[in-house]
Amino acid sequence: MLRMSAMAVTLTCAVLLAAPFAQAKTLTIGFTTSETGKLNADSKPQLLGFELWRDQVNTAGGIKVGSKHYKVALKYYDDQSSAGRVQQLYSRLILQDNADFLFSPYSSGLTATAAVVSEQFGKIMITTGAAEGKTYRLGNKHLFQLYTPADKYLKSALDVIKAKSPKAKIALIYSNDGFSSAVAKGALANAKRMGLHVVFDESYASDTTDFGPIINKIVASGANVLIGGGHYADGSTLARQLHDKKVNLHFISLLVAPDIPKFANLGEAALGVTVPSQWEHSVGYKPDFGVAPSAFTKAFEAKYGNQPGYHAAGGYAAGLVLQHAIEKAGSIKTAAVTKALNGMNAMTFYGRVHFATGAGDHGLQIGHDMVLAQWQKGANNKLVSQVVWPASAQTAPILYPLKTFAH
Repeated sequence: MLRMSAMAVTLTCAVLLAAPFAQAKTLTIGFTTSETGKLNADSKPQLLGFELWRDQVNTAGGIKVGSKHYKVALKYYDDQSSAGRVQQLYSRLILQDNADFLFSPYSSGLTATAAVVSEQFGKIMITTGAAEGKTYRLGNKHLFQLYTPADKYLKSALDVIKAKSPKAKIALIYSNDGFSSAVAKGALANAKRMGLHVVFDESYASDTTDFGPIINKIVASGANVLIGGGHYADGSTLARQLHDKKVNLHFISLLVAPDIPKFANLGEAALGVTVPSQWEHSVGYKPDFGVAPSAFTKAFEAKYGNQPGYHAAGGYAAGLVLQHAIEKAGSIKTAAVTKALNGMNAMTFYGRVHFATGAGDHGLQIGHDMVLAQWQKGANNKLVSQVVWPASAQTAPILYPLKTFAH
């Protein structure tokens, strides 16, 4: 009898000890990232944002879903910046890796390809690093965009031009990829509505390394401000060659490249260059849920040793928004989480998040606003990124006009 009791106690203890492990569950979030290829510099910070979010969630015990907690596993592959690989790999993530939810690749072009697959299988995909709007106008039901749409990307730069020199002559030059072309099309339409004068409008191949011919055209046009660009490789090369050729411009605003911290390595060629930014570490947003901007920045710096830009913030925000929707839904079922995302209209450390829910633009981001950042000299003449527009978010006055070269 005593032996039977001892065995019962042993079994009971074993069950009690095993219970937490039996309840331990995992949510797999799948995506691709450009570990190689031309989008590597832009994609890497986004991945770091994903990973920081995962680590913090798991350290805190996981995502709470009713009485259960789910740890987060990230499953990703190198898409090599290639749309062909994206389609293959997202199918693999869904069919073989059994991903519960998806994040997008970096870039509008790769995201558009991934969205074909995610919608085919009815998987929720939070998109970040992807601003082109047309992907959200195709009747998608499970796609949710975090970035301000591309047609509004350069609006802040045009606001500066309108306020500082409304008679300026604008050169609009941009990479011929889908995202940059959509940004340029929106900028051209906005400039016309604002009564601004675009004197030069031209695209270039995304792999351009010699901007000499196009710079000659800019000078010949008489333009004194320049907006446009594309991604890191072309944008940084353009900024350096404009400086090397001593092109006198009162204002420069380029997409993406100036928000990557290593842009400061260009030295004088980076000084004064602005970037329309989805997020800057100095913003003062007071979130309805999740971390404050300063807490995210501090955690990112502690983990990776450098200040986060908006690509990293977008990656972290993708996880945070998905987590909040799951917890609010109290479920990991697609229909319930989709409903929670459709109803979201909240302030986060990253800014407001609110998705369009109409059949014609479902998932399009309609709540998030851009800021304009500029590289300026700080302590010891070290280049620092400052928020210069709008005034409500400003951390330093804007440098305008830029210092001109003597010829």
